[in-house]
Order: sequence, then C-alpha cells, then structure tokens
Amino acid sequence: MGKGGGCVPSKKKSVLGVTSDREAPNPASDDAADRVSGTDPAATNQDGAPPAADKENLRIFIVFYSMYGHVEGLARRMKKGVDGIDGVEGVLFRVPETLPPEVLEQMKVPAKGDDIPVISVEDLPEADGFLFGFPTRFGCMAAQMKAFFDSTGGLWRDQKLAGVPAGFFVSTGTQGGGQETTAWTAITQLAHHGMLYVPIGYTFGAGMFKLDSIRGGSPYGAGVYSGDGTREPSETELALAEHQGRYMALLVKKFAEPCLLAPGNSIREPH
Repeated sequence: MGKGGGCVPSKKKSVLGVTSDREAPNPASDDAADRVSGTDPAATNQDGAPPAADKENLRIFIVFYSMYGHVEGLARRMKKGVDGIDGVEGVLFRVPETLPPEVLEQMKVPAKGDDIPVISVEDLPEADGFLFGFPTRFGCMAAQMKAFFDSTGGLWRDQKLAGVPAGFFVSTGTQGGGQETTAWTAITQLAHHGMLYVPIGYTFGAGMFKLDSIRGGSPYGAGVYSGDGTREPSETELALAEHQGRYMALLVKKFAEPCLLAPGNSIREPH
C-alpha cells in the first residue's frame, strides 16, 4: 500500500471477521483470516505446489510521542497485535522531541531508551500503514507530534502518502480530556495527505460496552487515562491497543491484494 495502491473491501463479506456475539475477534487463529488476506492455505500453483510466500512483510509504522510512557505502553502492545498477523510487522518509531533537555529535566520526564529509533520524514513513504499515537494538549495532539506533521510538507506536495491507511491512539489526563476530540482533530492531517483514516468503531466487541472499570479508548482508536501521571494503562486499555494493531494489520493485508497493484493501476498521479 505504501508503494502506491490498494483494494476496496467487498461489501459482501466481513473484512475482519468480527464475531456476532460482540466479543473481541481473534482473526489470527481463524481460517477465515487467510481468505480475508487473500492467502488461502488450500490454494496451489498450476504445478500443484503451494504458492511462494511474499519476500517481504507488509510494514505498519507505529509512530508516537510519549512524554511519561503512557502512549509508549499502548504502542508496544499495539505492535504485538500487528505482529500477530502473518505477513505483517509493526515497526516502532518516536517523533523528535522539541523541548530542550533542561526543560524536560525540570518536568521530571524520564529518559528514553535507545531501542526505539527516532523517525525521519523520509522514512514515511516506506510504510504500508500507520498508527499514530500522542497525548492530548487541550483536546488536540501534543505539539511534538504536530511539529512532526508540519515537517511533512514535501511529502504532501507530491502526495507521497496518498491512499495509505492510518489510525490514531491517544492519552489524556482525565475522562473529559479529549479521548475522542484528540483523534478527531487529527484527522485533518490525514485528509490533506490523502490518507485513509481507519477508526476501530466498536469492533472490540463487548470490551467497548462494559462499564465495570475506567477505560480509555473510543471508536476513534485506543486510549489510556494517565491521571496525574502515575496511573498505568489497565489490561483492558492494553487489550484494546492490541486489538487495534491486529485490526489495522488485517485491513492493510486486504488493501495489499493485487487487484490495484497491477502496472498502471496506481491510485497516485505521476509527478
């Protein structure tokens, strides 16, 4: 998909195999997932041999900003969901920090590990899908993430990201702090790039309806409540993040089917 095309899912079948009892789906263990992705295990070549596996996995870039680690926790669990789908891998990236070290020190921001690289704008066209994560600042994305989007003008000019699926996940301090508006206001970034916004809706099933515990997240994407900064993501919040990763991975596989990837069928105009 990141290379220039994708398929429109058929309306005659469920793309992601969401179960009718409203429980969270587990498509990775369902034979139907192979049919969804276009890789039927029973399919063979003309000589009777099974089809050759793809040389490279599809890649979903999980690009995030996390000051105190709450968004990072969701991102890592989201990668687990992506990696659980055969033929797709999640790649974690941080966006560049914009605050000077002395300010971060005064804010008691923990040091970041070096296991997750900082992304460059030039890396973005290599992705087949995106999951962008960020904390809220008055109902909108944090300035660090906005600064990163602002630096993608060259990609916007040439529409290098047009047609690529993307979703959001967020962190807020309070229940009324922007779990929905933070994602909602971020959709403008995707619209100008021509990207395809992918909400999760209520595909998480029963977990989206239970009221027995505090839970971040919404139909717009996974989320976590950070409180005063000491609250850790709950297992339900992490499970929703994992589901979103799995959901996006299956959708990216569906869009990567060959019907629009044939020569001359690119959805982007040549420049």
